[in-house]
Amino acid sequence: MPLKIRKGASSWLSSSISAPQKNFANQKEELVAAVDLGSNSFRMVIAKVMHSPSGTQLLPIDTLRESVRLAAGLKENKTLDQKAFQRGLEALSRFGDRLRHFHPKQVRAVATNTLRVARNADQFIHEAQRLLGFPIEVIAGREEARLIYIGAAHDAPACDCKRFVLDIGGGSTEFIIGDGYDPKLLESVYIGCVSYSQQFFPNGLVDAYCFKQAQLAARREIEVISSQFRKMGWKQAIGSSGTARAIAELIALNGFEGEPHELPVGDFGGVITRDSLHALKKSLIESEYIDRSQLIGLKGDRRPVLPGGLAIMMAAFDELEIDRMEVTEAALRLGVLYDLIGREQHHDMRFVTVEQFMQRYNVDRSQALRVQEMASYFLQQFPKPKTENRKENLNLLSWAAQLHEIGLTISHNGYHKHSAYIATHADMPGFSRLDQARLAALLLGHTGKLGKLAVSSAYIDWRMLFSIRLAYVICRRRADEKVPDIHVKEIEGGFTITIPQAWVQKNPLTVYSLEKESNDWQKIDKRYQIEMI
Repeated sequence: MPLKIRKGASSWLSSSISAPQKNFANQKEELVAAVDLGSNSFRMVIAKVMHSPSGTQLLPIDTLRESVRLAAGLKENKTLDQKAFQRGLEALSRFGDRLRHFHPKQVRAVATNTLRVARNADQFIHEAQRLLGFPIEVIAGREEARLIYIGAAHDAPACDCKRFVLDIGGGSTEFIIGDGYDPKLLESVYIGCVSYSQQFFPNGLVDAYCFKQAQLAARREIEVISSQFRKMGWKQAIGSSGTARAIAELIALNGFEGEPHELPVGDFGGVITRDSLHALKKSLIESEYIDRSQLIGLKGDRRPVLPGGLAIMMAAFDELEIDRMEVTEAALRLGVLYDLIGREQHHDMRFVTVEQFMQRYNVDRSQALRVQEMASYFLQQFPKPKTENRKENLNLLSWAAQLHEIGLTISHNGYHKHSAYIATHADMPGFSRLDQARLAALLLGHTGKLGKLAVSSAYIDWRMLFSIRLAYVICRRRADEKVPDIHVKEIEGGFTITIPQAWVQKNPLTVYSLEKESNDWQKIDKRYQIEMI
């Protein structure tokens, strides 16, 4: 029985996206693009992939940045207001225009903290994907931290010691310690330059009291993670992305660290010291209101969020005992690009994560392999629609088969529910929230009643679910034995299974299980026909 996984193409999620018509034949260079839907700014970078005997590098050739301030539109009930909604969609329509001729494999779009917490995020993302023309992944905080570190590590000068990376975003701040290109300790804390500026500096007021309250609040949040970071230690501290870059520019242009000068400084995009932070804070307080500040180089879109970002930076310096920090502009977007290239070059972090989970939860690898091969064999029998990314779906189905029994470490009774819970709530590096939701749906649905899946039907590919459920039934004996050719076909409203009658007669338990499956599918109004030949 042929069980080799065939390679597929195209994009699964684009079935729900009205992407612009793409002229792939005109794409002469090997280009990749990353879109970052941050809480303060939406950014896009397009880079050329440069291959050499020593490795792969990225040469940025085009960038776009729009100050959307999405977090500023987050109301008390955690919904985005209409103005923020519209600002974000208008920016993405322009990004989509620039990416019109890109293939789905060349683009990765990620969303961060504000769209992690907004109650109406799904509504925004649905419309945003239509305008952008590509899927948008909402990534977890630690996944964001991992990608930030990858980006910073590739941009910073080589270092043979542990480095600390701090990224202050609009709604969250990421803290990472890594070694080389490998992140070791990752945390994401819900403190950001937009949220803190709104909360502690009302109407742009910048006085000593406001700064004290903001710094104390930030220190309380950072204190929870500070001991483990100080214990691991580092020799090089790097501030990445917008807030750190803006602070470094103001320090340099206004002479808060020596003579006034322009960036970059040496190999870095600037340097931040404890003394220069205090000098910048003093200047802001003297202006009383941020709109009155006469700081050289203070840009209009950065002005409303600078006080909150500065307070968080000073709190991090104090709580983590940082004296000096170099600044790089590279961060999440560059990390997304390198991660995208890694997936195409078979360095997909998700495979590493699944392997680690299999070890952690002591998975029966032989059984996982049986279910994986059988489920993949069934899925490949279905014709591939133009909108399906078969390769990605086969990967997801394989990961579901490998992890379907991780819940057994908690309890045999209802173990599939425990498996799904772990996949939903665990930190899974490389996986987006959509990845985890789709994976959890397969784990929850691989056995048991199908009615429970109605609430998560948006994440279910019924052909994939059918394949893993059938594989689970066929492999129930948990033994390496010869299985005949079993043919599956999608029919209107359901599926048909064709199976040799001689084999069926020798396996009464399998017949009983298949008949039970048929009843379960009929309960959710789907046909499930069993034909014996």
